[in-house]
Amino acid sequence: MKKRVVLAYSGGLDTSVAVRWMIDEWDVEVICVLVNVGQDADTTESFDDIRARALGSGATDFVVIDAREEMADEFCSRAITANARYEGKYPLVSALSRPVIVRHLVDQARAFNAQAVAHGCTGKGNDQVRFEVGVHALAPDLEVLAPVRNWGMSRGDSVDYAMKWDIPIKATRDKIYSIDENLWGRAVECGEMEDPWNEPPEEPMTLTRVRTERAVEMTISFVAGRPVAVDGVAMSLADLIGYVNHAAGATGFGRIDMVENRRVGIKSREVYECPAALALIAAHSDLEDLVLERDLAREKARLEIRWAELVYDGMWFSPLKEAIDAFIDETQQHVTGDVRIRFSPPGAMRITGRRAPAPLYDYGLATYDEHDTFKHADSEGFVKIYGLGVKTWAARQGAKNATPPRQ
Repeated sequence: MKKRVVLAYSGGLDTSVAVRWMIDEWDVEVICVLVNVGQDADTTESFDDIRARALGSGATDFVVIDAREEMADEFCSRAITANARYEGKYPLVSALSRPVIVRHLVDQARAFNAQAVAHGCTGKGNDQVRFEVGVHALAPDLEVLAPVRNWGMSRGDSVDYAMKWDIPIKATRDKIYSIDENLWGRAVECGEMEDPWNEPPEEPMTLTRVRTERAVEMTISFVAGRPVAVDGVAMSLADLIGYVNHAAGATGFGRIDMVENRRVGIKSREVYECPAALALIAAHSDLEDLVLERDLAREKARLEIRWAELVYDGMWFSPLKEAIDAFIDETQQHVTGDVRIRFSPPGAMRITGRRAPAPLYDYGLATYDEHDTFKHADSEGFVKIYGLGVKTWAARQGAKNATPPRQ
């Protein structure tokens, strides 16, 4: 009996070629599983077209799973509350979708009594780590296959291979951009962008093309750290992300061009389109400034860096990440309120206001006008005690820094 393999199928070049290649080289039966995490938002291709490509490549079955709400509610929401931006820039567009796909890949492997799962990741990318570590965390008994890592073909060779087997693909030798998209954004790489000096081409960009000359303003409402409405209109998180992506992206906001450090130890030039991710994280962080106590906010900021690293590195299903989740959940009790944002073409964003029912900002303590309630006289003793240690050090040990009194 042939080994049965469940392949995480995108319909793109690598996974389409992988179906045919695994059948020919490893004599296996392939079931293609496409997990819809929002990659249908900006495509001219239907899932029927993708199904035909999978079956035409030799797959014995094809399954589509709609996981858009799941990704928004369980994954994007946590990225927002964690203010997650890897290396201070990247809001984990692809990294967030991988554990969603892994979860369903394992479920389908069980449903089809498969002995292995497979992915279309290369040997130098981050996604191989995310897929394989995630599968091992959920199903240590399953074998994980990586055909792209084994076949030794360049992307140009893969195009030729697809043409040889009459596999209908969109990539060509002239336009071999690698594009990964989901409801959280789009990642665009390959082609001329592999030279970090080259300006990214406009052709593969869709979310952040300027489509309006007018500024766009909106108010995002949060409840316990989660976005729930835009301009007073309640929405599911998936719909809210889609709305902000479209409205903010139309002004040109949301494009990131960066050189990042991959998990495997190399630097890569990456271009991302993620207007909603950047806007919602910025709005959430701004609201936290209003409601979180200082030491709590500072400790959370420290752990946010680690959270983003863990997710980037494929450790969504790990004890440390779950423990940090518990801490972050505790911090969100009072992160409720509204944040007003203005997007101005081409590509600018500015937060213009924030409010909350339980802010730690106190107008009476902050103002310098006649409504001032701060007891200024109390500061004299506070400053003396606060600086006493430095004053003592300066008098006894810090002579080299001290300025002697004038004679």
